[in-house]
Amino acid sequence: MIRLSFKMLSLWLAALACLPFGSIASAEAIQWVTVGDPGNTADTTTYGAVADSFQIMKFEFTNQQYTDFLNSVDPNGTNPNSVYSELGQGSNTRGGITNTGTTNGSRYAVKPNMGDKPVNYVNWFDAARVSNWLMNGATGTSSTEMGAYTLVGGQTSGTAPAVNSGATFYIPTEDQWYKAAYYKGGSTNAGYWTYATQSDAVPTAVTAGLTGSGSSGSTGNYANYSSGAVWNGKTGNVTTVGTNGGASAYGAFDMSGNVNEWNDLTGDAGSSRGLRAGSWFDAASTLSSPIRSSINPSSEFVWYGFRLASPGASSVPEIDPNSLGSVLALVLGSLGLLERRRLKAA
Repeated sequence: MIRLSFKMLSLWLAALACLPFGSIASAEAIQWVTVGDPGNTADTTTYGAVADSFQIMKFEFTNQQYTDFLNSVDPNGTNPNSVYSELGQGSNTRGGITNTGTTNGSRYAVKPNMGDKPVNYVNWFDAARVSNWLMNGATGTSSTEMGAYTLVGGQTSGTAPAVNSGATFYIPTEDQWYKAAYYKGGSTNAGYWTYATQSDAVPTAVTAGLTGSGSSGSTGNYANYSSGAVWNGKTGNVTTVGTNGGASAYGAFDMSGNVNEWNDLTGDAGSSRGLRAGSWFDAASTLSSPIRSSINPSSEFVWYGFRLASPGASSVPEIDPNSLGSVLALVLGSLGLLERRRLKAA
C-alpha cells in the first residue's frame, strides 16, 4: 500500500490543483501546439495577423472527446441545450456517437471505428459549451452556460455572444485560425502558404482504410476532401485525425479538409460565425486560404466540426478517469517532479 505523509499529501493536492483540465476529467487528453511569432504581419487576404502567442488544438475535437463531454454534462442522456444530435451523430452513418446506454454517466458511446474521427453535427453553441465546460474544470458539475461565453436561458440560437475576457479555452478567432493553418512561421514576416499542408500546390485527396484512417499518414501534401475517403459504406467520409497529410508549420493537422471548423469571424461578429478549412465533401478550392464563409451559429451539418484555442493550455498524458492506477501514476509523477525541483533549488 502507498502511504503518504501529510507533507506528501499536501504536495499532491497542490500538484493536482495546478494540472490542466484534461488530466483526470477527460479519458482522452487534448493535445496542443503553440502558435508563436507574435505580432506577425497579415496575409494579402488581410487575415492572419495576431498580436500574441497562443495555443490551438493539434487535432480536431474528436467523437471520443465529445462523448466524454456528453457523459459529463448529461449523465442521464436527456440532452439539455441540444448538445447532442440524434438525427446526425446518432442516426447518420457519418456521425460517431450513440445515446443508447442504460447506465447514468455512460449513456453516450462512440460508434465502432469512430472515436478518433472529428465530431460533426456540432454548431457554434456546442463548441462554446465545450469551452465553458473545460474552463470550469471539465467535471460533471462544471457549468456549460458561463465561463468563456455567457449563454443566457439555455441559448441555442440567435446572436452568438462574444468571448469573455480571461477565457482560457475558446473558439479561435478567424485570424488565429488562419495563422495556425497557413503562416510559414519563424519570423514576423515569414509569409503564408495557400494550403495548411505547408504547400502552395493543391493537396492530393486521400483514400481511406477499412477503419477510416487516411492513406497518407502524417506526412505529405494530402488532405481529406472531394469524397476521396471511401469507407464504412460511404463514398466520402470523415477520417482519423492526423492521418490525412502533413501538418501546418506550427504542427496542427487537418486544417485543410476533414471537417469545416468554426471560428469567430474577424470584423463580422454577432448573428454570424465563421467556417474555414473545407471538408471531406468539398472541392479543392474550398481548402485554400482565400476561402472563408459565415453562417448562422446554430447551424449543424455533417461537414461541421471544431477545434479550440487557448492562451496557454498544455498537452497532458492520456488518463483514464476510472483507473485508480492511472491516477496514482499521475500523483506519483507529480510528486517526483516537485521533489526534483526542490532538490535542484536547494
